[in-house]
Order: sequence, then structure tokens, then C-alpha cells
Amino acid sequence: MKKLTDTFVLKNGVAIPCVGFGTWQSPDGEVATAAVQHAVECGYRHVDTAAGYGNEGSVAEGIRRAGVKREEIFITSKLANGRHGYEETLKAFEESLALLKTDYLDLYLIHWPAPKATRADWERLSVETWKAFEKLYKDGRIRAIGLSNFKTHHIEHILRYAEIMPMVDQIEYHISWTQDETVETCKKYGILTEAWSPLRTGEIFKNEKVKAMAEKYGRSMAQLCIRWVLQKGLLPLPKSVTPSRIEENAKIFDFNISAEDMAYLDSIDDCGWSGKDPDTVWF
Repeated sequence: MKKLTDTFVLKNGVAIPCVGFGTWQSPDGEVATAAVQHAVECGYRHVDTAAGYGNEGSVAEGIRRAGVKREEIFITSKLANGRHGYEETLKAFEESLALLKTDYLDLYLIHWPAPKATRADWERLSVETWKAFEKLYKDGRIRAIGLSNFKTHHIEHILRYAEIMPMVDQIEYHISWTQDETVETCKKYGILTEAWSPLRTGEIFKNEKVKAMAEKYGRSMAQLCIRWVLQKGLLPLPKSVTPSRIEENAKIFDFNISAEDMAYLDSIDDCGWSGKDPDTVWF
């Protein structure tokens, strides 16, 4: 990967730009709109949002203001929790399309599995939801379909009933939280892993070991962390609403982290994680 517009190729042949612009925690309104507009103007061509973020309309406005043709932007959104089930999924999808002011999505994800701990009918809901995704895909409304926050057992439950295999699994992934089992499962089935919160929502900046490594390369800590994700073969989704940081986070293609230093970064285990367990979380 040498630039923002270089791509991974999903198992159905769809090309997805190798770095996405994340919008989780970007406040709805002018803040989110301005951030997305600036990101697109800086060269990002992959924008990640979700119904659960409450900012799909603002994301659409940012893309519109940037003046880039729709077909040049890869837009991802996600099915909100509580909208699982066949008919509810189809309805929720139409709502997202309306807010995003588009007639198709490039990628649509089930944001979280229906956890067994909180939903007695989780098995039925999971299967019905995926069947709705398959319908939307067959109808040409979505170019690629996938999962988010699905661990190995959640993925394999879907696969037992799937006619169309998931193409993506978006999971929390950053230094000290790598979910290796899930990543290996994704590799086994040809599923691309995307990394949300590659900067640990800013908590990574408190880590002195990461800071020292960034200084060694003459890079910001954010650049080091995003580059580390990319070199692991995953697709990073950095987020910022600060123009200078949006620009900085895109400048990760003119250096490489050595194998030795990658291994050292892999060994860091004290940055924590969000605490959001897909087996129990419910919003």
C-alpha cells in the first residue's frame, strides 16, 4: 500500500480503499460534516459511519460539500443494535440510505451480534438479519456485506446458515488488543478484518513505550499506530475531527516499521481496551 486510494480486494472482487476515515464519536452536525469534508478533500476515499453513531446525515453533507463523485467514495454504514431481524433490517437499511442521500451502500455491516446473554432469540435474529443482508446484496443495493464486532463463534454461527459469505469483520484492534483468534478466523474464511479504534480513542498516547517508538521513527504516535495496523494486513479506521490530525493520519505511506519493532509493538499489553464485549454488550 502506497497511498490512501490503494485498495484491499474483498472476496467478491470489490476494491476497498486501504484506510478508512472513521466517524464514531464525531458529533452530529457541523463538527462531523466539516471533518468528513476535510478528510475527503485530503484524499480519503473511504468513509465509515453507522446508524448507531447518529451522524449519517452529517456524513452525507460532508461528502456533498467535498464535491467528489459518489462512485469515487466508498461508504460503509452499519445496522443499529435493536434492529436485528429480517423486516426490521430492511427498514433500517432504507432509513440509512435516506440519511446518507444515496441509492446504494458500498459496505453494510451488522454492527454488533445479538448477544446470547441478553437475547433469548439470538439465534433466530442472527440468521434472519443475515438473510436480509443477502437479499439487499442480491438486489444490488449493497456492493459488499459483512459483520462488526463478531468473534469466532459469532462468525461461525452465521456461516452455518449463509448462502453468501461475509466479506468484512470490523473489530476493535490496536496495540495491546489484537483479538488474534478472531483475526485468524477471518483469514481462514477470506474475510477482511477492519480495525476500529486503532488509536484506542486517544488512550494510546499515554503509553511511554509507544511514544518512544514513534520518536525513533520521527513520527507521531498516531502515524505509528495506524502504520502498525496496516503492516499487520488489516484496514485501519482512524478518526479525528481536528484538520491537522486528519491530514497527519493520512501520511503513513512513506515509512516502514522494521520486523523487530513490529514484534516489540506486538508485545505491548498495557494500553487497555474499550471493555465492550460482543457477548454481553447491548446498547
